[in-house]
This record gives sequence, structure tokens and C-alpha cells, in this order.
Amino acid sequence: MNLEERKNHWQQIFATKNIDEVSWYQPKPEASLALIAEAKLAKDAEIIDIGAGDSFLVDFLIAENYQNITVLDISGNAIERAKKRLSEKAKNVHWVVSDVLKLTTSKTFDLWHDRAMFHFLTNKEEIKQYVQIAAKHLNPGGRLILGTFSKEGPTKCSGIPIKQYDVEALKETFSDEFIVEKSVNLNHTTPFKTQQNFTFVSFIKK
Repeated sequence: MNLEERKNHWQQIFATKNIDEVSWYQPKPEASLALIAEAKLAKDAEIIDIGAGDSFLVDFLIAENYQNITVLDISGNAIERAKKRLSEKAKNVHWVVSDVLKLTTSKTFDLWHDRAMFHFLTNKEEIKQYVQIAAKHLNPGGRLILGTFSKEGPTKCSGIPIKQYDVEALKETFSDEFIVEKSVNLNHTTPFKTQQNFTFVSFIKK
């Protein structure tokens, strides 16, 4: 799937599906919040949420008084839905409509969070590019929190084939730039009462 196809796919999803009609819906992103809390970030730390869609993570980060939050998604429809939900609080967030592989900001971050975007990259060159972009935009000692479908998880999401990972596979993929700090394997219960097994890893940039 090329860039234009990816963009069109997600624009359509966020134009036609309600927030609780997609498998990745979480009213509270507990695994992500727990790993972020363990990073012990300052409240003025620079945080970016990659492929966020209209996730509620930004709501909880605002509630916990984080001041410098960037939300990135390829779908402008997803971004607009999140802005509408947050109302006046949306002014406190920096919104970026972009494919992560086209990220051009000169800003660097203390935390890079990605739940279920990275595993859509199945091409070796795109995977390598993602690692390089994440490393480029993270400060030394910064955290990369990544959630992907595990080896026991689904092989597709939203009808698109994904790449499954266990901890060792993620460690190897990111080994040039990052060190594994912590890993967690858990089940996500979808709105349809099915289970999706995830691998979450918290990395530290070398």
C-alpha cells in the first residue's frame, strides 16, 4: 500500500466509522499510560503520539498536565474528530497531519509513543526508515514506547496485513539506535469482545 492509498484508506475509516466501531478503540489506554508514567517525564517534556487517530491518550496526557503534546496522524479526519472532542483543550496540542515517514519537523522529543501504527509497515526499507526517523527526532535518553500485534495477535488490522512482533524481534529491529528498557505482553479487548494480543516495549535512545 503506497502513501496515497494509506491516506485514502484512513480518511475513509475516520469519515464513516464511529469511535467505538473500530477494533483499536480504548476508553482508557492503560498500558501506554503506565509506561509513560514509568518514564518519569517532566510536565514540560516534549511528547509525540504517532498514528494517534482519535485516541484518548491525548485527553489523559492533558489531564495529567503535560504541556507539550504533539499528535500526528495521516488522516485529517481523525485529527478533526479528536479536536472536536477536546473542544477548547485542543488549543493546547500541536496537531500534525502527515505520514510518519514524511515527518519534517525540526522539533525533537523526549517521548515517542506509537500504539499500533508501526506494525502496518511491512516493507524492510520503510521499517528501516521509521527507526531512523524516530531516532532523529528523539533526544538522547528519550523514550520510545511501541505497541504492536504480537506473534499470537492478528495478522491484519482494518483489512490491511500487518507485521507481527515479539520482544526479540522488536529489540533486533531497533538495536542500532535503542536499548530495551521494559516489555509487556497483554490482551486488548475490542468493542466486539474479541481479544488482540499486543507486545509493548519501552526503549531508551542510546
